[in-house]
Amino acid sequence: MQHLYIWLLILGLGSAVSGIIHQDISAIANVDFDFIVVGGGTAGSVVASRLSENPNLQVLVIEAGPSNANVQDSMVPFNVFSLAGTRFDWNFTSTPQSGLNGRTLPYTRGHILGGSSSINSMFYTRGSSDDYNRFAQVTGDPGWSWDNIQSYIRKNERWTSPADQHDTSGQFDPSDHGFSGMTFVSLPGFSQEIDDMVIQTTKQLNHEFPFNLDMNSGKPLGLGWLQSTIGEGARSSAATSYLNLTVIQRQNLHILLETRVTRILPATNGTDLSFRTVELLSDSGAPVLVNASKEIILSAGTIGTPNILLHSGIGDKDELGRLGIASVIDLPDVGKNLTDQPVISINWATTSQNPFDGLLVNATLKATELAVWEQNRTGPMVTVGINHVAWLRLPSDSDILNQFPDPSAGQNTPHLELAIGSGMASFFPGHFVGVGGALVTPASRGTVQLGSNDVLAKPLIDPGMLNSTFDVMALRESIKSAKRFFAAPAWKGFVLGIAGPLANATTDQELESFIRGNVFPSGHIVGTAAMSPQGANHGVVDPDLRLKHASGLRVVDASVMPFVTCSHTQAPVYIIAERAVDLIKNDWNSP
Repeated sequence: MQHLYIWLLILGLGSAVSGIIHQDISAIANVDFDFIVVGGGTAGSVVASRLSENPNLQVLVIEAGPSNANVQDSMVPFNVFSLAGTRFDWNFTSTPQSGLNGRTLPYTRGHILGGSSSINSMFYTRGSSDDYNRFAQVTGDPGWSWDNIQSYIRKNERWTSPADQHDTSGQFDPSDHGFSGMTFVSLPGFSQEIDDMVIQTTKQLNHEFPFNLDMNSGKPLGLGWLQSTIGEGARSSAATSYLNLTVIQRQNLHILLETRVTRILPATNGTDLSFRTVELLSDSGAPVLVNASKEIILSAGTIGTPNILLHSGIGDKDELGRLGIASVIDLPDVGKNLTDQPVISINWATTSQNPFDGLLVNATLKATELAVWEQNRTGPMVTVGINHVAWLRLPSDSDILNQFPDPSAGQNTPHLELAIGSGMASFFPGHFVGVGGALVTPASRGTVQLGSNDVLAKPLIDPGMLNSTFDVMALRESIKSAKRFFAAPAWKGFVLGIAGPLANATTDQELESFIRGNVFPSGHIVGTAAMSPQGANHGVVDPDLRLKHASGLRVVDASVMPFVTCSHTQAPVYIIAERAVDLIKNDWNSP
């Protein structure tokens, strides 16, 4: 009890709270669990929270990372990238990328309760209606269609006013949002000096950058105000929303922190291969087994999920055999189909003297503004420094689309994203304005594979970035589009020349060289345990997210997406997880 009391104090809950949070595996030794959720990240937090709504179900969440409580850099929106490379990050690195001149890429993933929702950039973008309709088409399950996932959007979203309480009329469409869900979503809570210039550009270049009242309507094309998972000036993560103070008081919900899951173990039941046992590592390194009477839900993420499956003997039997891992289920697609959205940073020098442009380099100014945030949750620290996003399609007569199949889900789906920000977060600290140009419908695919049979070794992550010529050519167009944007009359007298080596890149060949030398991953990785139709001989899970050829094991995270949505992947994962809970409850006749 003393151990539990200490953890409650750390979580800031006090002695009156009865939530069961553990760091010691022995604390759960005598509990009979109905469901075990592997991973307390974006999806896992949703599943655990919703399943434990039924007090008759005992639910265990196993999270490899520490608590998110009192981690200030996770709370302050402006400190969005400060947890990369810390103990709250898995600190993954890709293999050398042939498409990037042999460079390796850092892959930041949340090693903390709430997972990547506790450390990501907080963009709330759902993607297009085409994306979800394609989910339905490729899985044969109409339940994944845009119309049919609307209730799950609203179960997740709790729309709220921005931190500065400004008038938001004309900046979003209330009919597209939920107001009583779990995760806070809001418009930017601190204005930038470029806001008016951005909106003026939509009028001056309306043919390319038309204003979009609400990019989350299912029709994202155009330029609009960014929506973020921020509420009351602070990050709203899966941990702060779905595992909030009320939820973790439930006596039937157990959260085991800083504990590594290594394998999922099978038991035979006639001709049915059943998974009900999770292998954990104790502090001494010895394996400990924990059982679930109903299901194991694997929510370890696009890297973690295939890593655990492969070590469990679930994957390509020949590849596993070469590592000395006995094949349990031959599923060659485990770890394949890895998809990420490449990003390129483009920046312009400006005539601005805005003091907030110095937040990234002026420690004194940042400390002052942090004090404001701590006092009343206002000021520039309440945003990520991006107030607008443009979503663009390549023209239908584009030479690129004449050469390559269109990887997008439909005519309603953008190929490119331009995230527009001032110097306070424009990818270039100082008096600059900039764009993060992303290809949101890449054609390149990669893998997550094992390098050895050591369950603690990091997997081999190969996103195959820019292996497709389509991706390079499309990113080249994103640079040209950004140049046209900042050449609009609205920027006259404010924008000067392009900053950095891109200033000297004018030909297509020079632009390609710049792209291959400077592109970086968005971290919107999906696809390594992809859904496919019931009975299909490809894919990893069925449309109900059950592992193929087995019972007792379901996958719920971004790895099940057969392709990446034209968005930041946080919102789609919330939607997938909310629907997954209904699928699970229906199978077990649970309210």
